[in-house]
This record gives sequence, structure tokens and C-alpha cells, in this order.
Amino acid sequence: MVLVEGASDQVALETIAERQGRDLAAEGVGVVPMGGARNIGRYLGRYGPGGLGLELAGLCDAGEEGEIRLGLERAGLGVGHGRAGLEAAGFYVCVADLEDELIRCLGTSTVETIIAAQGELRSFRTLQRQPAQRDRSLERQLHRFLGSGAGRKLRYARLLAEALDPAAVPRPLDRVLTRV
Repeated sequence: MVLVEGASDQVALETIAERQGRDLAAEGVGVVPMGGARNIGRYLGRYGPGGLGLELAGLCDAGEEGEIRLGLERAGLGVGHGRAGLEAAGFYVCVADLEDELIRCLGTSTVETIIAAQGELRSFRTLQRQPAQRDRSLERQLHRFLGSGAGRKLRYARLLAEALDPAAVPRPLDRVLTRV
């Protein structure tokens, strides 16, 4: 069982696995969005040693690393120090978050091309002209754009994951899929 923060993480992992020729469901691997890292205790209780006793892995944003560590420790799944300890327990941390990993891996021009193919380049350019965005890097502007708008984060999680070279997947996503 792979525990992820949200539906966009689930979609990205399942899309990458599919592009790598894997059928996670057929392999008996589920990817479960928790509705945020703060819910980890509930999911560890359900699926971990005190529940179904499944082998667990996970993916989280850097800002939620402490919450995940605390949840694992409370569930009796001791983790060593630092990220290496989390990784030994099967949990991998995105440098900032999923979108950041995908933008860095694909590059800004590829992400802009994908946005253009969706007919949203004009909306992105409007966002770039906003006073709060003008001084931000292109990466930060893209990140903001992907996280705004109804359903955009989920839709672009799939589109960006589909655009990845299956052999060049961001490290935390690759590691969690390799683990399961």
C-alpha cells in the first residue's frame, strides 16, 4: 500500500507506473490518497501493523516530512534519523512537492508547451502579469498556475506524468515505485 497526501500524487504515481509497463492493481499495490499528511495516523492504523498489517510505502511533500515521521513513530514504525530513516521505512520526500518535482524534471519549456496544448497559455500569461507573480521565477509561476483553478492540479498531474521519460522519473516518485 502506498500512502500519498492527495489525489494528484495518486494520479501521478499510477500514470508513471503505467508508462513503465506496470499495472499496480494487478500487482496487488494500492495507492491511497490520505486527504493530507495530517491524516497519516488514521491510515497507518487501518493498513499498518495495528490494522491489516500491509507493507507500506509513501510519498510526501517536504513541508509534511515531520508529520509523516511523527505518524510513523506513533504507529510503532520506528524511523532512523533524517530522510535516510524515512526512506528505510519506505517513505520518500519530494524536494518541495509533487508539482515542483515534475516541473524540475520536465523543464519549464515543456511544462509551458503542455499548458499551451491544453489551451491555457493565455491564462498562464495573465497570472504572470499579476503583481504578486511578476518577480517570481518561471518555476514558481508555473507551480502557482498548476495549483490554481478547479481540477487543474489533478489534470496536470496526469499530463506532466505522461510527458516524463519513463527512465527519468523524479527520484522520490521513482524510489517509491521501485519499493513496491
